[in-house]
Amino acid sequence: MAKVEKTKEVLDKVVIRFAGDSGDGMQLTGSQFTFTSALSGNDLATFPDFPAEIRAPVGTVEGVSGFQVQIGKVHIHTPGDESDVFVAMNPAALKSNLKWVKKGGTLVVDTDSFTKKDIEKAGYEENPLENDSLQEYNLVQSPISTLVKTAVEGMDLDMKSTLRCRNMFALGMMYWLFDRDVNQTVKFLEKKFKNKPAIVEANIKALHAGFFYAETVEALPSTYTIPPAVIESGNYRHISGNQATAWGFLAASQKLGRDLFYGSYPITPASDILHELSKFKQMGVITMQAEDEIAAVCATIGAAYAGNLGVTASSGPGIALKGEAIGLAVMTELPVVIIDVQRAGPSTGMPTKTEQADLMQALYGRNSDSPCIVLAASTPSNCFNYAFEAARLAVEHMTPVILLSDGYLGNGSEPWKYPKMADLPEIKAPGTKSKGEDFLPYARDDEKMNRAWVVPGTKGYEHRIGGIEKEELTGKISYDPENHEIMVKVRAEKVARVANYIPEQEVVGEDKGEVLLVGWGSTRGSLFTVCKDLQDEGKSVSMAHFNYLNPLPKNTAEILSNFKKIVVFELNDGQFANYLRGVYPEFKYEKYNKVQGMPLTVAEIKEEVSKYC
Repeated sequence: MAKVEKTKEVLDKVVIRFAGDSGDGMQLTGSQFTFTSALSGNDLATFPDFPAEIRAPVGTVEGVSGFQVQIGKVHIHTPGDESDVFVAMNPAALKSNLKWVKKGGTLVVDTDSFTKKDIEKAGYEENPLENDSLQEYNLVQSPISTLVKTAVEGMDLDMKSTLRCRNMFALGMMYWLFDRDVNQTVKFLEKKFKNKPAIVEANIKALHAGFFYAETVEALPSTYTIPPAVIESGNYRHISGNQATAWGFLAASQKLGRDLFYGSYPITPASDILHELSKFKQMGVITMQAEDEIAAVCATIGAAYAGNLGVTASSGPGIALKGEAIGLAVMTELPVVIIDVQRAGPSTGMPTKTEQADLMQALYGRNSDSPCIVLAASTPSNCFNYAFEAARLAVEHMTPVILLSDGYLGNGSEPWKYPKMADLPEIKAPGTKSKGEDFLPYARDDEKMNRAWVVPGTKGYEHRIGGIEKEELTGKISYDPENHEIMVKVRAEKVARVANYIPEQEVVGEDKGEVLLVGWGSTRGSLFTVCKDLQDEGKSVSMAHFNYLNPLPKNTAEILSNFKKIVVFELNDGQFANYLRGVYPEFKYEKYNKVQGMPLTVAEIKEEVSKYC
């Protein structure tokens, strides 16, 4: 094939999406493209999209796995609404993902997979490559399967192993299209499959074949360059939200000078935290995979009682099971952190899809009056910061903290600058000066109202703990009605006073104006992008995005009072708006809610905000 003369264009940013069957390696393909782009200095954000069924039928829409990444020389805050380039490995991938491709965007499809059987499985009545349904796109029809077979011809591989290299061919095409270096992926393959040299060779051959094919095919007339982003100097790595969460607790454990105990039961999408922490036994980390959610949280409470930093995690269904034990941690006033990586429910719901619908459960989902501190991370990288902060608040205020993440944050990734341990705040466990007969386990610090954290068995500090109401000061079992009311109010006041020890809420933009965009958790990237875009257009729009949910920052009411319209955006049916309405009923709140298992897009937020400015 004769070499086609190509042009080169420079772009500020671009969105690429890969999709195929679960066995097609789309997560690996997207991750490698992301990793290579990070090494090239691009800012980026990713959105892995997994099928909910573990083994959905091959070739069906239900079994499609996708991965979207936005890279740029500008600051990137979301993985993008619609893709500029979409690689579809089969008809089902095209069917389920076409709605997220820009009109005029490039579609790369493996024509070999568009057999009559697979077209029907995907729900098409006719072959979409042979009618006018794709005429609004730049369609690149590539016989990827055939070309891969040719590339590895002569190697002693079965057909299944051969076709598993298709993803590397597609990745090679994208490396050429966006001026990426293939060498990092070559090194990755050599390391990952070092004991399988034939697999290494076949994948590398497919990778290079895809690169050179893209260089010659006429349907790709240009290659694109995305220059490195201008970012603060320092050491960076590409990190996912779940990994950042794990590392945040590692840092907190080191600062505190106590071992970290992590007890959990495997559940999507929180399991990666357990996998990550299990690697750090040499740092004093104890991980326990429990037989169920109740055992996991109870073991964690026991570890906290024994003087460890106690952490457990789950998703919404597991948090429901942990409810009674979290109440026990509230009553015993022990520093336990509970992570909720939220997913779409109720019950099992859509276990691989994202949602923010556990807020009310975090705030109130325990019997009796048993308040917890509640925090929410808002980007994959700041999961590190809020994991560290959750540990600090739990220890310094001697009360459970619930940290809300979600599937979008936990599985998503972005560049992260390594912090210096010296720059992280100290974590000081509360002690006591009294001893022996003078020691009162429920005596309180005047300001924070916390009790001492005493390791059981310490001579002179003997005390009782359990699930029956405590007597004020002594901690002995008490059924006295007045004492019960005192203890309930003390525990609530202790959490309320945390507002004195957290930052005031920041506002992006002017402190006063027409419209205030309000959000919490993982909606930050999309809201921030819209806010900045509208400000550049001269609109009076600001944003308050909350990470501290209970208690709310002390200046929240002041901020809300300075805007004519308050619009709350959430991935639920209005829980934070209702919460704000209960705490600050003097203000009126508009709501925009999305309950589809998908993150908010910039386009839909802009459309909603246009109603108010």
